[in-house]
Amino acid sequence: MAMHPFFPASPAWRKHRPGAFTLIELLLLIALMPAVHAAKPIALHPANPHYFLFRGQPAILITGTEHYGAVLNLDFDYLAYLNTLKADGLNLTRTFAGAYVEHSAAFNISHNTLAPLPNRFLCPWSRSPTPGYANGGNKFDLQNWDQAYFKRLKDFVAQAGKRGLVVEFVLFCPFYEDAQWSLSPMNAANNIQGIGATARTNVYTLGHHDLLPVQEALVRKLVTELKDFDNLYYEICNEPYFGGVTLDWQAHIAKLIVETEKKLNTQHLIAQNIANGSARVQSPDPNVSIFNFHYATPPEAVAANYRLNKVIADDETGFKGIADRIYRQEAWEFILAGGAVFDHLDYSFTAGHENGTFELPLKQPGGGSPALRRQLKALKDFIHRVDFVRMKPNNDLFKGGIPVGATARALIEPGQAYALYIRGGTQANLKLDLPAGAYQAEWLNPRSGNIDKKETLNHRGGSVLVASPDYEEDIALRIMRRGK
Repeated sequence: MAMHPFFPASPAWRKHRPGAFTLIELLLLIALMPAVHAAKPIALHPANPHYFLFRGQPAILITGTEHYGAVLNLDFDYLAYLNTLKADGLNLTRTFAGAYVEHSAAFNISHNTLAPLPNRFLCPWSRSPTPGYANGGNKFDLQNWDQAYFKRLKDFVAQAGKRGLVVEFVLFCPFYEDAQWSLSPMNAANNIQGIGATARTNVYTLGHHDLLPVQEALVRKLVTELKDFDNLYYEICNEPYFGGVTLDWQAHIAKLIVETEKKLNTQHLIAQNIANGSARVQSPDPNVSIFNFHYATPPEAVAANYRLNKVIADDETGFKGIADRIYRQEAWEFILAGGAVFDHLDYSFTAGHENGTFELPLKQPGGGSPALRRQLKALKDFIHRVDFVRMKPNNDLFKGGIPVGATARALIEPGQAYALYIRGGTQANLKLDLPAGAYQAEWLNPRSGNIDKKETLNHRGGSVLVASPDYEEDIALRIMRRGK
């Protein structure tokens, strides 16, 4: 550790007590250390803002996340959950702040972590002495904070950080149906102030209603409490394209985050959820650095918005059954198309099964399993073994040989590194346009994570034939210049 200038490392300074500090000196050193070693929050990578810089390293975030109730659901053991994510080799989790909560039958989800049992819901606002909350217990006091909530929230983020996990913290969520609005602390029926006597479609607007000051105070409080964490970014609102959430309200919340953090001398990234599937962002908010899409298959959202030079994320998947293949292929296609976040909504995490082993009923709207998380780790390891900061999506690399009915994606640094993915088919004889050079090629099985074939390419330039091994469902190929 470099000595602070207040304490020059000279023999004269230490000769009065060799090998030891005085108590005053030690206290001053401890006080100075946080300022000297403060970690910067996860940021866009300065050399390629389509990706992240986290703790000094380029990063792509890939994970399977429980259904967003890790903090607000008191029955959920988040330490066991975070330990599972770390053991599974993933690096992201997503959680909701608590202004939104669900009932047990919502969306046909069995053992929904976002639907706490009666009296097991914890949120930023404290309970009052007045009974009458819709799901058990007392009503909320929107003018006072629940310190137990903030203790749990900050420990959750801190424990995630110790395990190398980034937290996407979702501030708000629209109310899809009256059933969800009936459970919100912001509903007038659930708070002692009587604030929020409005339709669910008016909650997130800049109209002259009484909820906006409550929301502003909540944002300031959350941002202030979380100011020191480096493993954190904010999402303004989950799926704001439902439930009447307006664009000017979203811009107002993003600006409020920025202005609050300026006073705190910190800066966290802000994400905005744009659409399910794909959409072209026409007027990007300058305060937003991450543009989130849900169920982004095929990954056209990346190509449509690559010009923004910001992170494009697929931060929720599901509603296509419980089979692993669907979500594995969505992940590979999205990341190889140039995306930087893939977050699968993993229903195998429940209260009581925080290790992700809950056996999904056939009616479950989405999937999740230890096997799928191993497949996501294979993708994370594959992409972090190339210098993706120097790479761009470019499917012009393919000159033929893609199996009939299959799709192909490529990230490339010409002449240096190539990351390819084929979805569909059972064998590929790819014709690739490569500069002259000596390369090492490796075919990876996305389902098993194994390298099924290796070969050396001594290429004179132009088109080269690279033949895959036989495979089922999909296959990936990594080509690196030898000696790189």
